[in-house]
Amino acid sequence: MAFIDYYKVLGVKQDASQEEIRKAYRRLAKKYHPDINKDDPSAKERFQEINEANEVLGNPERRKKYDEYGENWRHADEYEAQRQRYSSGENGGYDFGGFGGFGDFTGRYSNADGFSDFFEQLFGSGFGKQKNQRLDQQATLKISLREAATTHKQTFSINGENIRITIPAGISDGQKIRLKGYGERGQNGQRGDLYITFAIEPDPLFTRDGNDLHTTVTTDLYTLMLGGEQTVPTLDGNVKVTIKAGTQPDSKLRLKGKGFPAYKKEGEAGDLIITIKVHLPQINEEQKELLTKMKKLSYS
Repeated sequence: MAFIDYYKVLGVKQDASQEEIRKAYRRLAKKYHPDINKDDPSAKERFQEINEANEVLGNPERRKKYDEYGENWRHADEYEAQRQRYSSGENGGYDFGGFGGFGDFTGRYSNADGFSDFFEQLFGSGFGKQKNQRLDQQATLKISLREAATTHKQTFSINGENIRITIPAGISDGQKIRLKGYGERGQNGQRGDLYITFAIEPDPLFTRDGNDLHTTVTTDLYTLMLGGEQTVPTLDGNVKVTIKAGTQPDSKLRLKGKGFPAYKKEGEAGDLIITIKVHLPQINEEQKELLTKMKKLSYS
């Protein structure tokens, strides 16, 4: 098990009072309670982590052991008994004084001092080596904006094996997910976790702002002036929108629910915001005369 800093879990300093720990626990437990976060599966894991931290730090005796021995606080009594035996010479006279707690031992003892064999005997061959045995890995998975807008399965290769995952619609650029047990294999056979960061590639038609999508369409001068229909792209295909007479260039139209799907919220989506650009045509002499007349009429 990887070391968990319970103080960080509760968001308090190491010298926090028991009252501060109690308040932090109550605040976080309420925030991440599974009944309140039914649509967020990660909340349950966070809630369990908060409870675990409180069970240790909320108990002064357990907290004292945790402060001294870190992740090995559960073995504190066992260690103290062995420490007394070694200090008294009962097991060869090793003196552990000056090393503080178990957190200070990691990587410092050696076979030459006799400590390595002792700790392996007491806690198993994995003691002090867990960070090397469980190797988490990071990976980046590039997908298109349109792929990110649909729930789909995707296969990729890492560590010589193919992994097939389901990517939920609405995934964000930079969002990270964890696959337990898909990292590198450590010396004891355990595997770390694989953290996948999604990189969403730019789309030629749409830009994303949260769950809203933005796009630009160009229409002609006559449609802006007289009104008419304009074809615009959406993630679901082209649709026609109505341009009102007298619409100004750079005006924006909003299509409700035609934007990006909300992450893990079935049926919810943002809006599509369309910026109207105008294409000015080349005109002949006859058209020029008509426009000149229109200008005079407008200012008469």
